[in-house]
Amino acid sequence: MGDVAMLVPVLSKLIETYPNVEITLLTRRYFTPIFSSFSNITIVEAQVKGRHKGIVGLYRLYKELNGLRIASVADIHNVLRSNVLKYFFKLSGNVVVQIDKGRKEKKALTRAINKTLKQLKTTHQRYADVFDKLGFPIDLTEVKLLQKVPLNAKITTITGNKTQKWIGIAPFAAHKGKMYPLALMKEVIRELAKNEGNKILLFGGGAKEVVLLDEIANSIKNNVVNCAGKLAFKDELTLISNLDIMLSMDSGNAHLAANYAIPVVTLWGATHPYAGFAPFGQPIENMLLSDREKYPLIPTSIYGNKMPDGYEKVMETIPPDAVITRTVGVLKNHPV
Repeated sequence: MGDVAMLVPVLSKLIETYPNVEITLLTRRYFTPIFSSFSNITIVEAQVKGRHKGIVGLYRLYKELNGLRIASVADIHNVLRSNVLKYFFKLSGNVVVQIDKGRKEKKALTRAINKTLKQLKTTHQRYADVFDKLGFPIDLTEVKLLQKVPLNAKITTITGNKTQKWIGIAPFAAHKGKMYPLALMKEVIRELAKNEGNKILLFGGGAKEVVLLDEIANSIKNNVVNCAGKLAFKDELTLISNLDIMLSMDSGNAHLAANYAIPVVTLWGATHPYAGFAPFGQPIENMLLSDREKYPLIPTSIYGNKMPDGYEKVMETIPPDAVITRTVGVLKNHPV
């Protein structure tokens, strides 16, 4: 989801720069609310587990897309499925430009021996480079991000009316190497909730995460609400757009909040912002990093899925006090 969400600032700038360009976006149904603010984008659903499954299904998808008289194709995914589609489009004479993911540079960044620790090109810029090669250069230095969406009754039934500063906290990530220990995160939540001017809104997905977040919310009670599993994704995005701050791992929720210009504090374990996946427009001081002096192999991987022996506790080198201090400091500069 994070990769999909990171496309939003790029599309926003593309549309602003070239308002007459017609855009067809191929994505999964679940992700379509991410782009609901764009009235001039046509969404095509990729049914990768249904009618578009396998080679035959992808050819069917190609035929459906080809019927839309698409002039050029921007493949910003560069995976097996998009490579198959690229092949079909090229056979028909379509112009296709594919993202350069910088795999060689990322390998140098994450390898254990002779590591090259330097800032790589951001994923947002890699997306923009694809459109540049298609003849639509864009400048990401100034981007109009998404606007706050008015709250509705479904949301306020869960959260109550907004009379406090709303702190979104998304404590989960796809891999353990990117996840702050729940016991430490609970300390952070408990301390932030002591301030009656704050309301903590917990985000997550999946039945197991809902249970864990319920346990945290029930144990603290005051000023903590578990929103996980209670809202449709579209309403969850509306809620995120009304936050005063998002505290997140290196994960999708950070990017979703950044798309609405919400201040985001991110926690980084086995991964590192240098890989190019920092949330858009967020200052480096809002990215709290694990201790590289103690764990010099960081980043050990791009996605946090590779952890050398002895690196299981990298996240514990980010003290809860540091997380609390940074969050409170950002809140002071973001009035209700």
